[in-house]
Amino acid sequence: MTRQKLLEFVAEQYGVKPEYIFDDPDLAVLRHPCGKWFGIAMHVPSSAFGLNGDKIDAVNVKCRPEMAEVMAGSAGIAPAYHMNKRHWLSVMLDGSLPDDQVKFLIDNSYCAVTPRAKKAKAGRGV
Repeated sequence: MTRQKLLEFVAEQYGVKPEYIFDDPDLAVLRHPCGKWFGIAMHVPSSAFGLNGDKIDAVNVKCRPEMAEVMAGSAGIAPAYHMNKRHWLSVMLDGSLPDDQVKFLIDNSYCAVTPRAKKAKAGRGV
């Protein structure tokens, strides 16, 4: 999946448009309607993925620590660049990962920041 296809998927799937809050056209924040970030599309040094060369397109996605631990180091996936590596992964957007896998990681990230319904307090009517 490319960066452009990612942004199109997020707009279609969630109605979310990228926000460029850092005056950097290469850094796009993907914000859930609740206000929390579920993705950051950016250029990262290829060394973040153990590669040589210039910067490459990637997206940081939020995930559970168990998932980050298992997936970090897989082909095209690394501990998050410039984010909490326990809760975030960086995913290459160069077409090396199947689109379905990138979509799964974005879906998982979106769900990870979705607020859960609060339980009714004991003694109160529902």
